[in-house]
Amino acid sequence: MKHEDKKGLDRRGFLKRMGLGASVMGLGLAGCDSKKNPVTGDQTTSAEIPVDKMEYRTNPKTGEKVSLLGYGCMRWPTVKIDGNDEIDQETVNRLVDTAIAHGVNYFDTSPAYCKGRSERATGIALKRHPRDKFYVATKLSNFSPSTWGRKESLDMYHNSFKELQVDYIDYLLLHGIGMGGMEALNGRYIDNGVLDYLLKEREAGRIRNLGFSYHGDVEVFDYLLSKHDEYKWDFVQIQLNYLDWKHAKEINPRNTNAEYLYEELAKRNIPAVIMEPLLGGRLSNLHDHVVARLKQEEPERSVASWAFRYAGTHPDVLTVLSGMTYMEHLEDNLRTYAPFKPLTDDEMQFLYTTADLMMQYPTIPCNDCKYCMPCPYGIDIPAILLHYNKCVNEGNIPEGHEGEAYRKARQAFLVGYDRSVPRLRQASHCIGCNQCGPHCPQSIDIPGELHRIDGFVEQLKQNVKA
Repeated sequence: MKHEDKKGLDRRGFLKRMGLGASVMGLGLAGCDSKKNPVTGDQTTSAEIPVDKMEYRTNPKTGEKVSLLGYGCMRWPTVKIDGNDEIDQETVNRLVDTAIAHGVNYFDTSPAYCKGRSERATGIALKRHPRDKFYVATKLSNFSPSTWGRKESLDMYHNSFKELQVDYIDYLLLHGIGMGGMEALNGRYIDNGVLDYLLKEREAGRIRNLGFSYHGDVEVFDYLLSKHDEYKWDFVQIQLNYLDWKHAKEINPRNTNAEYLYEELAKRNIPAVIMEPLLGGRLSNLHDHVVARLKQEEPERSVASWAFRYAGTHPDVLTVLSGMTYMEHLEDNLRTYAPFKPLTDDEMQFLYTTADLMMQYPTIPCNDCKYCMPCPYGIDIPAILLHYNKCVNEGNIPEGHEGEAYRKARQAFLVGYDRSVPRLRQASHCIGCNQCGPHCPQSIDIPGELHRIDGFVEQLKQNVKA
Protein backbone atom coordinates (compact mmCIF):
# COMPACT_ATOMS: atom_id res chain seq x y z
CA MET A 1 0.00 0.00 0.00
CA LYS A 2 1.16 3.56 -0.55
CA HIS A 3 2.27 4.34 3.00
CA GLU A 4 4.54 1.29 2.91
CA ASP A 5 6.48 2.40 -0.18
CA LYS A 6 8.69 4.66 1.91
CA LYS A 7 10.20 1.62 3.61
CA GLY A 8 11.76 0.27 0.42
CA LEU A 9 12.90 1.37 -2.98
CA ASP A 10 11.10 4.02 -4.95
CA ARG A 11 8.41 2.23 -6.93
CA ARG A 12 9.41 3.67 -10.29
CA GLY A 13 13.10 3.07 -9.68
CA PHE A 14 12.46 -0.45 -8.48
CA LEU A 15 10.43 -1.40 -11.52
CA LYS A 16 12.98 0.13 -13.71
CA ARG A 17 15.56 -2.19 -12.15
CA MET A 18 13.46 -4.84 -12.17
CA GLY A 19 -6.19 -14.29 12.63
CA LEU A 20 -8.72 -16.88 11.47
CA GLY A 21 -9.03 -19.03 14.65
CA ALA A 22 -11.77 -21.62 14.82
CA SER A 23 -13.60 -20.19 11.82
CA VAL A 24 -10.92 -21.76 9.62
CA MET A 25 -12.64 -25.11 9.94
CA GLY A 26 -15.63 -24.05 7.92
CA LEU A 27 -13.89 -21.72 5.47
CA GLY A 28 -16.15 -20.23 2.82
CA LEU A 29 -17.24 -16.79 1.74
CA ALA A 30 -19.93 -15.31 3.89
CA GLY A 31 -23.27 -15.45 2.12
CA CYS A 32 -21.76 -17.04 -0.97
CA ASP A 33 -22.72 -20.59 -1.95
CA SER A 34 -20.53 -22.19 -4.61
CA LYS A 35 -23.18 -24.64 -5.81
CA LYS A 36 -22.87 -24.88 -9.61
CA ASN A 37 -19.86 -22.53 -9.42
CA PRO A 38 -17.70 -23.07 -12.54
CA VAL A 39 -14.58 -22.66 -10.42
CA THR A 40 -15.43 -24.92 -7.50
CA GLY A 41 -17.88 -27.36 -9.04
CA ASP A 42 -20.93 -28.54 -7.13
CA GLN A 43 -19.40 -28.62 -3.67
CA THR A 44 -20.61 -25.84 -1.42
CA THR A 45 -18.43 -23.57 0.66
CA SER A 46 -20.20 -24.82 3.78
CA ALA A 47 -18.53 -28.23 3.38
CA GLU A 48 -15.80 -28.63 5.98
CA ILE A 49 -12.23 -28.75 4.70
CA PRO A 50 -9.94 -30.63 7.08
CA VAL A 51 -6.89 -28.84 8.48
CA ASP A 52 -4.76 -31.97 8.89
CA LYS A 53 -5.02 -33.80 5.54
CA MET A 54 -2.64 -31.86 3.29
CA GLU A 55 -0.45 -34.02 1.05
CA TYR A 56 3.29 -33.46 1.53
CA ARG A 57 6.32 -34.36 -0.57
CA THR A 58 9.83 -34.76 0.82
CA ASN A 59 12.69 -32.58 -0.37
CA PRO A 60 15.43 -35.22 -0.96
CA LYS A 61 18.21 -32.79 -0.02
CA THR A 62 16.85 -31.43 3.26
CA GLY A 63 14.15 -33.90 4.25
CA GLU A 64 11.71 -31.01 4.52
CA LYS A 65 8.04 -31.82 4.08
CA VAL A 66 6.68 -29.49 1.39
CA SER A 67 2.96 -29.12 0.79
CA LEU A 68 1.91 -30.51 -2.59
CA LEU A 69 -0.19 -27.36 -3.02
CA GLY A 70 2.09 -24.34 -3.37
CA TYR A 71 0.86 -20.74 -3.28
CA GLY A 72 1.79 -18.74 -6.37
CA CYS A 73 1.95 -15.05 -5.41
CA MET A 74 1.84 -13.64 -8.94
CA ARG A 75 -1.75 -12.40 -8.87
CA TRP A 76 -2.51 -11.01 -5.41
CA PRO A 77 -5.90 -9.26 -5.16
CA THR A 78 -5.99 -5.50 -5.54
CA VAL A 79 -8.12 -2.67 -4.23
CA LYS A 80 -8.63 0.90 -5.44
CA ILE A 81 -6.81 3.48 -3.28
CA ASP A 82 -6.88 7.10 -4.46
CA GLY A 83 -7.83 5.84 -7.91
CA ASN A 84 -4.89 3.42 -8.14
CA ASP A 85 -4.82 -0.37 -7.99
CA GLU A 86 -2.95 -1.35 -4.84
CA ILE A 87 -2.49 -4.80 -3.35
CA ASP A 88 -5.27 -5.59 -0.89
CA GLN A 89 -3.01 -6.51 2.02
CA GLU A 90 -5.88 -7.38 4.34
CA THR A 91 -7.19 -9.96 1.87
CA VAL A 92 -3.67 -11.25 1.19
CA ASN A 93 -3.21 -11.78 4.94
CA ARG A 94 -6.50 -13.65 5.15
CA LEU A 95 -5.60 -15.90 2.19
CA VAL A 96 -2.17 -16.68 3.63
CA ASP A 97 -3.65 -17.37 7.08
CA THR A 98 -6.18 -19.78 5.59
CA ALA A 99 -3.57 -21.52 3.47
CA ILE A 100 -1.15 -22.02 6.37
CA ALA A 101 -3.95 -23.17 8.69
CA HIS A 102 -4.74 -25.93 6.18
CA GLY A 103 -1.15 -27.06 5.69
CA VAL A 104 0.14 -25.00 2.75
CA ASN A 105 3.75 -24.09 3.48
CA TYR A 106 5.33 -23.17 0.09
CA PHE A 107 4.93 -19.58 -1.15
CA ASP A 108 6.39 -18.54 -4.52
CA THR A 109 6.96 -14.89 -5.44
CA SER A 110 9.29 -12.70 -7.55
CA PRO A 111 10.51 -9.10 -7.79
CA ALA A 112 8.65 -8.95 -11.12
CA TYR A 113 5.20 -9.97 -9.84
CA CYS A 114 2.34 -7.54 -9.18
CA LYS A 115 4.29 -4.65 -10.71
CA GLY A 116 7.08 -5.15 -8.23
CA ARG A 117 4.86 -5.36 -5.14
CA SER A 118 4.39 -9.08 -4.60
CA GLU A 119 7.49 -9.72 -2.49
CA ARG A 120 6.58 -6.98 -0.05
CA ALA A 121 2.95 -8.05 0.30
CA THR A 122 3.98 -11.69 0.67
CA GLY A 123 6.59 -10.79 3.27
CA ILE A 124 4.10 -8.78 5.33
CA ALA A 125 1.63 -11.68 5.35
CA LEU A 126 4.22 -14.36 6.15
CA LYS A 127 5.99 -12.31 8.84
CA ARG A 128 2.91 -12.77 11.02
CA HIS A 129 3.66 -16.52 11.23
CA PRO A 130 6.56 -18.45 12.80
CA ARG A 131 9.47 -18.80 10.34
CA ASP A 132 9.34 -22.61 10.54
CA LYS A 133 5.75 -22.63 9.26
CA PHE A 134 6.60 -21.68 5.70
CA TYR A 135 9.14 -21.96 2.89
CA VAL A 136 9.49 -18.90 0.70
CA ALA A 137 10.64 -19.05 -2.92
CA THR A 138 11.65 -16.01 -4.93
CA LYS A 139 13.61 -15.33 -8.09
CA LEU A 140 16.38 -13.30 -9.60
CA SER A 141 14.19 -11.65 -12.23
CA ASN A 142 16.86 -9.65 -14.08
CA PHE A 143 15.15 -9.85 -17.46
CA SER A 144 16.17 -6.51 -18.93
CA PRO A 145 19.75 -6.14 -20.24
CA SER A 146 19.95 -3.02 -18.04
CA THR A 147 19.84 -5.34 -15.01
CA TRP A 148 22.40 -7.88 -16.28
CA GLY A 149 25.29 -6.11 -14.59
CA ARG A 150 26.71 -7.77 -11.49
CA LYS A 151 25.81 -4.84 -9.22
CA GLU A 152 22.26 -4.48 -10.54
CA SER A 153 21.61 -8.22 -10.28
CA LEU A 154 22.98 -8.52 -6.77
CA ASP A 155 21.09 -5.40 -5.67
CA MET A 156 17.90 -7.14 -6.79
CA TYR A 157 18.88 -10.32 -4.96
CA HIS A 158 19.65 -8.52 -1.69
CA ASN A 159 16.49 -6.44 -1.94
CA SER A 160 14.43 -9.65 -1.88
CA PHE A 161 15.61 -10.30 1.69
CA LYS A 162 14.47 -6.82 2.67
CA GLU A 163 11.08 -7.06 0.97
CA LEU A 164 10.37 -10.56 2.32
CA GLN A 165 11.71 -9.69 5.80
CA VAL A 166 13.81 -12.86 6.01
CA ASP A 167 17.48 -13.62 6.65
CA TYR A 168 17.56 -16.66 4.38
CA ILE A 169 15.63 -17.73 1.28
CA ASP A 170 14.38 -21.31 1.19
CA TYR A 171 14.15 -21.64 -2.61
CA LEU A 172 15.86 -19.21 -5.00
CA LEU A 173 15.36 -19.48 -8.76
CA LEU A 174 17.15 -18.08 -11.78
CA HIS A 175 14.01 -16.70 -13.40
CA GLY A 176 12.83 -17.43 -16.92
CA ILE A 177 15.79 -19.53 -18.11
CA GLY A 178 15.49 -20.14 -21.85
CA MET A 179 14.05 -16.74 -22.69
CA GLY A 180 16.64 -15.15 -24.95
CA GLY A 181 18.57 -18.39 -25.40
CA MET A 182 22.19 -18.99 -24.41
CA GLU A 183 23.08 -15.33 -24.95
CA ALA A 184 20.70 -14.26 -22.19
CA LEU A 185 21.85 -17.07 -19.88
CA ASN A 186 25.48 -16.00 -20.25
CA GLY A 187 24.68 -12.30 -19.93
CA ARG A 188 22.40 -12.65 -16.90
CA TYR A 189 24.24 -15.24 -14.82
CA ILE A 190 27.51 -16.61 -16.20
CA ASP A 191 29.70 -13.83 -17.62
CA ASN A 192 29.00 -11.47 -14.70
CA GLY A 193 29.80 -14.08 -12.06
CA VAL A 194 26.33 -13.91 -10.52
CA LEU A 195 25.74 -17.67 -10.59
CA ASP A 196 29.09 -18.26 -8.87
CA TYR A 197 28.05 -15.75 -6.22
CA LEU A 198 24.71 -17.49 -5.65
CA LEU A 199 26.45 -20.86 -5.32
CA LYS A 200 28.55 -19.36 -2.54
CA GLU A 201 25.42 -17.92 -0.93
CA ARG A 202 23.99 -21.44 -0.90
CA GLU A 203 27.15 -22.73 0.79
CA ALA A 204 26.78 -19.99 3.42
CA GLY A 205 23.16 -20.99 4.09
CA ARG A 206 21.52 -17.75 2.95
CA ILE A 207 20.03 -19.78 0.09
CA ARG A 208 18.77 -23.18 1.20
CA ASN A 209 17.86 -24.52 -2.28
CA LEU A 210 18.99 -23.17 -5.66
CA GLY A 211 17.21 -23.87 -8.94
CA PHE A 212 15.80 -22.25 -12.05
CA SER A 213 12.48 -21.78 -13.81
CA TYR A 214 12.42 -22.82 -17.44
CA HIS A 215 10.69 -21.00 -20.30
CA GLY A 216 11.46 -21.47 -23.96
CA ASP A 217 14.76 -22.54 -25.51
CA VAL A 218 15.37 -26.22 -24.72
CA GLU A 219 19.07 -25.82 -25.57
CA VAL A 220 19.47 -23.80 -22.37
CA PHE A 221 17.52 -26.36 -20.33
CA ASP A 222 19.70 -29.19 -21.63
CA TYR A 223 22.88 -27.20 -21.04
CA LEU A 224 22.08 -26.46 -17.40
CA LEU A 225 21.16 -30.07 -16.74
CA SER A 226 24.43 -31.16 -18.35
CA LYS A 227 26.15 -29.02 -15.69
CA HIS A 228 24.23 -30.64 -12.83
CA ASP A 229 27.36 -32.28 -11.38
CA GLU A 230 28.87 -28.80 -11.07
CA TYR A 231 25.84 -26.74 -10.04
CA LYS A 232 23.93 -29.46 -8.18
CA TRP A 233 20.49 -28.04 -8.85
CA ASP A 234 18.21 -28.60 -5.86
CA PHE A 235 15.01 -28.22 -7.90
CA VAL A 236 13.76 -26.96 -11.26
CA GLN A 237 10.46 -25.24 -12.02
CA ILE A 238 8.72 -26.33 -15.22
CA GLN A 239 5.37 -25.87 -16.90
CA LEU A 240 3.41 -29.12 -16.70
CA ASN A 241 -0.21 -29.95 -17.40
CA TYR A 242 -2.11 -32.58 -19.34
CA LEU A 243 -2.26 -30.47 -22.50
CA ASP A 244 1.44 -29.57 -22.52
CA TRP A 245 2.51 -33.16 -21.75
CA LYS A 246 2.55 -34.07 -25.44
CA HIS A 247 1.06 -31.08 -27.28
CA ALA A 248 3.24 -28.11 -26.24
CA LYS A 249 5.27 -28.19 -29.45
CA GLU A 250 2.12 -28.52 -31.54
CA ILE A 251 0.75 -25.39 -29.89
CA ASN A 252 4.01 -23.55 -30.54
CA PRO A 253 7.09 -25.13 -32.18
CA ARG A 254 9.35 -23.16 -29.84
CA ASN A 255 7.79 -24.78 -26.76
CA THR A 256 8.99 -28.03 -25.16
CA ASN A 257 6.69 -30.91 -24.29
CA ALA A 258 6.31 -31.30 -20.54
CA GLU A 259 6.92 -35.03 -20.82
CA TYR A 260 10.51 -34.40 -21.92
CA LEU A 261 11.18 -31.78 -19.22
CA TYR A 262 9.80 -33.89 -16.40
CA GLU A 263 11.57 -37.08 -17.44
CA GLU A 264 14.93 -35.34 -17.85
CA LEU A 265 14.62 -34.07 -14.27
CA ALA A 266 13.47 -37.45 -12.98
CA LYS A 267 16.54 -39.15 -14.52
CA ARG A 268 18.73 -36.92 -12.35
CA ASN A 269 16.53 -37.10 -9.25
CA ILE A 270 15.90 -33.35 -9.40
CA PRO A 271 12.54 -32.46 -7.84
CA ALA A 272 10.14 -30.59 -10.13
CA VAL A 273 8.16 -27.57 -9.02
CA ILE A 274 5.15 -27.17 -11.29
CA MET A 275 3.92 -23.89 -12.70
CA GLU A 276 0.93 -23.33 -14.96
CA PRO A 277 -0.97 -26.50 -13.99
CA LEU A 278 -4.04 -24.70 -15.39
CA LEU A 279 -2.13 -23.20 -18.33
CA GLY A 280 -2.94 -19.66 -17.24
CA GLY A 281 -6.55 -20.60 -16.48
CA ARG A 282 -7.15 -22.21 -19.87
CA LEU A 283 -7.75 -25.62 -18.29
CA SER A 284 -10.48 -24.23 -16.08
CA ASN A 285 -12.12 -22.26 -18.92
CA LEU A 286 -12.62 -24.99 -21.46
CA HIS A 287 -14.80 -25.44 -24.50
CA ASP A 288 -18.33 -26.45 -23.50
CA HIS A 289 -17.88 -29.88 -25.09
CA VAL A 290 -14.78 -30.56 -22.97
CA VAL A 291 -16.45 -29.31 -19.79
CA ALA A 292 -19.34 -31.70 -20.38
CA ARG A 293 -16.90 -34.56 -20.86
CA LEU A 294 -15.12 -33.88 -17.54
CA LYS A 295 -18.35 -33.29 -15.64
CA GLN A 296 -19.77 -36.57 -16.84
CA GLU A 297 -16.87 -38.36 -15.13
CA GLU A 298 -16.77 -36.30 -11.89
CA PRO A 299 -19.91 -34.13 -11.58
CA GLU A 300 -19.09 -33.07 -8.00
CA ARG A 301 -15.57 -31.90 -8.76
CA SER A 302 -14.47 -28.71 -10.46
CA VAL A 303 -13.02 -28.75 -13.95
CA ALA A 304 -9.81 -27.27 -12.51
CA SER A 305 -9.36 -30.11 -10.02
CA TRP A 306 -8.60 -32.53 -12.86
CA ALA A 307 -5.54 -30.47 -13.82
CA PHE A 308 -4.31 -30.18 -10.24
CA ARG A 309 -4.71 -33.91 -9.61
CA TYR A 310 -2.87 -34.60 -12.86
CA ALA A 311 0.14 -32.50 -11.87
CA GLY A 312 0.25 -33.94 -8.36
CA THR A 313 0.06 -37.54 -9.53
CA HIS A 314 3.62 -37.41 -10.92
CA PRO A 315 5.83 -38.79 -8.11
CA ASP A 316 8.86 -36.54 -8.68
CA VAL A 317 6.80 -33.36 -8.26
CA LEU A 318 7.68 -31.47 -5.09
CA THR A 319 4.87 -28.91 -5.19
CA VAL A 320 2.25 -27.59 -7.62
CA LEU A 321 1.87 -23.82 -7.76
CA SER A 322 -1.50 -22.14 -8.02
CA GLY A 323 -2.06 -18.39 -8.24
CA MET A 324 -5.07 -18.22 -5.93
CA THR A 325 -6.42 -14.68 -6.10
CA TYR A 326 -9.80 -15.51 -4.56
CA MET A 327 -10.83 -17.56 -1.57
CA GLU A 328 -12.91 -19.93 -3.70
CA HIS A 329 -9.77 -20.81 -5.70
CA LEU A 330 -7.94 -21.63 -2.49
CA GLU A 331 -10.88 -23.63 -1.15
CA ASP A 332 -11.19 -25.73 -4.30
CA ASN A 333 -7.48 -26.52 -4.34
CA LEU A 334 -7.53 -27.42 -0.66
CA ARG A 335 -10.30 -29.90 -1.41
CA THR A 336 -8.09 -31.40 -4.12
CA TYR A 337 -4.93 -31.74 -2.04
CA ALA A 338 -6.27 -32.22 1.49
CA PRO A 339 -6.63 -35.13 1.16
CA PHE A 340 -5.09 -35.91 -2.23
CA LYS A 341 -6.37 -38.70 -4.47
CA PRO A 342 -3.92 -39.48 -7.29
CA LEU A 343 -5.31 -40.22 -10.72
CA THR A 344 -5.56 -43.84 -11.79
CA ASP A 345 -3.92 -45.02 -15.01
CA ASP A 346 -7.35 -44.99 -16.68
CA GLU A 347 -7.98 -41.42 -15.52
CA MET A 348 -4.58 -40.32 -16.82
CA GLN A 349 -5.43 -41.80 -20.21
CA PHE A 350 -8.83 -40.11 -20.07
CA LEU A 351 -7.07 -36.74 -19.69
CA TYR A 352 -4.66 -37.44 -22.53
CA THR A 353 -7.66 -38.22 -24.75
CA THR A 354 -9.27 -35.01 -23.49
CA ALA A 355 -6.13 -33.10 -24.48
CA ASP A 356 -6.36 -34.58 -27.99
CA LEU A 357 -9.95 -33.35 -28.15
CA MET A 358 -8.92 -29.87 -26.97
CA MET A 359 -6.51 -29.56 -29.88
CA GLN A 360 -9.59 -29.43 -32.10
CA TYR A 361 -10.48 -26.11 -30.42
CA PRO A 362 -7.17 -24.23 -30.68
CA THR A 363 -6.76 -21.22 -28.43
CA ILE A 364 -3.86 -18.77 -28.17
CA PRO A 365 -1.45 -20.05 -25.48
CA CYS A 366 -1.64 -16.88 -23.37
CA ASN A 367 -1.13 -17.51 -19.64
CA ASP A 368 -2.01 -13.95 -18.59
CA CYS A 369 1.44 -13.53 -17.00
CA LYS A 370 1.53 -9.92 -18.28
CA TYR A 371 5.25 -10.08 -19.05
CA CYS A 372 4.34 -8.42 -22.36
CA MET A 373 3.04 -5.38 -20.53
CA PRO A 374 3.02 -2.44 -20.54
CA CYS A 375 2.54 -1.88 -24.24
CA PRO A 376 4.05 1.49 -25.31
CA TYR A 377 0.85 2.15 -27.27
CA GLY A 378 -1.50 1.33 -24.43
CA ILE A 379 -2.82 -1.95 -25.87
CA ASP A 380 -4.22 -4.41 -23.30
CA ILE A 381 -2.58 -7.45 -24.88
CA PRO A 382 -3.65 -10.12 -22.34
CA ALA A 383 -7.28 -8.94 -22.27
CA ILE A 384 -7.52 -9.16 -26.08
CA LEU A 385 -6.04 -12.65 -26.26
CA LEU A 386 -8.10 -13.92 -23.33
CA HIS A 387 -11.33 -12.57 -24.84
CA TYR A 388 -10.55 -14.42 -28.06
CA ASN A 389 -9.87 -17.63 -26.11
CA LYS A 390 -13.08 -17.22 -24.13
CA CYS A 391 -15.08 -16.95 -27.34
CA VAL A 392 -13.38 -20.05 -28.75
CA ASN A 393 -14.30 -22.03 -25.64
CA GLU A 394 -17.88 -20.78 -25.63
CA GLY A 395 -18.38 -21.42 -29.34
CA ASN A 396 -18.66 -17.71 -30.13
CA ILE A 397 -16.19 -17.56 -33.01
CA PRO A 398 -18.59 -16.80 -35.89
CA GLU A 399 -18.27 -19.02 -38.93
CA GLY A 400 -19.78 -18.33 -42.32
CA HIS A 401 -21.59 -15.06 -42.95
CA GLU A 402 -25.24 -15.71 -42.33
CA GLY A 403 -27.80 -17.53 -40.24
CA GLU A 404 -29.07 -17.05 -36.70
CA ALA A 405 -26.14 -18.90 -35.11
CA TYR A 406 -23.69 -16.65 -36.94
CA ARG A 407 -25.54 -13.47 -35.89
CA LYS A 408 -25.59 -14.52 -32.20
CA ALA A 409 -21.92 -15.46 -32.18
CA ARG A 410 -20.95 -12.24 -33.98
CA GLN A 411 -22.87 -10.12 -31.47
CA ALA A 412 -21.41 -12.02 -28.50
CA PHE A 413 -17.87 -11.57 -29.81
CA LEU A 414 -18.16 -7.85 -30.62
CA VAL A 415 -20.13 -6.83 -27.52
CA GLY A 416 -17.85 -8.88 -25.29
CA TYR A 417 -14.77 -7.35 -26.92
CA ASP A 418 -15.91 -3.79 -26.23
CA ARG A 419 -16.80 -4.69 -22.66
CA SER A 420 -13.52 -6.52 -21.99
CA VAL A 421 -11.17 -4.10 -23.71
CA PRO A 422 -11.65 -0.29 -23.95
CA ARG A 423 -11.62 0.96 -27.54
CA LEU A 424 -8.30 2.81 -27.12
CA ARG A 425 -6.64 -0.40 -25.87
CA GLN A 426 -7.86 -2.74 -28.62
CA ALA A 427 -5.78 -4.58 -31.20
CA SER A 428 -6.40 -1.98 -33.92
CA HIS A 429 -3.77 0.24 -32.26
CA CYS A 430 -0.93 -2.29 -32.67
CA ILE A 431 1.80 -0.98 -35.01
CA GLY A 432 3.84 -4.18 -34.92
CA CYS A 433 6.80 -2.78 -32.94
CA ASN A 434 7.17 -6.20 -31.24
CA GLN A 435 8.47 -4.81 -27.96
CA CYS A 436 6.14 -7.37 -26.36
CA GLY A 437 7.22 -10.52 -28.23
CA PRO A 438 10.67 -11.17 -26.69
CA HIS A 439 9.15 -11.09 -23.18
CA CYS A 440 6.54 -13.79 -23.81
CA PRO A 441 7.39 -17.09 -22.05
CA GLN A 442 5.07 -18.90 -24.48
CA SER A 443 6.83 -17.44 -27.54
CA ILE A 444 3.54 -16.16 -28.95
CA ASP A 445 3.78 -14.05 -32.10
CA ILE A 446 1.89 -11.30 -30.30
CA PRO A 447 1.80 -8.68 -33.11
CA GLY A 448 0.71 -11.40 -35.55
CA GLU A 449 -2.10 -12.54 -33.26
CA LEU A 450 -3.23 -8.95 -32.60
CA HIS A 451 -3.34 -8.18 -36.31
CA ARG A 452 -5.23 -11.40 -36.98
CA ILE A 453 -7.80 -10.63 -34.27
CA ASP A 454 -8.13 -7.03 -35.44
CA GLY A 455 -8.76 -8.21 -39.01
CA PHE A 456 -11.36 -10.64 -37.71
CA VAL A 457 -13.08 -7.87 -35.72
CA GLU A 458 -13.15 -5.56 -38.74
CA GLN A 459 -14.64 -8.33 -40.85
CA LEU A 460 -17.39 -8.85 -38.26
CA LYS A 461 -18.11 -5.13 -38.14
CA GLN A 462 -18.38 -4.94 -41.91
CA ASN A 463 -20.85 -7.83 -41.86
CA VAL A 464 -22.93 -5.96 -39.26
CA LYS A 465 -23.05 -2.91 -41.54
CA ALA A 466 -23.96 -5.08 -44.51
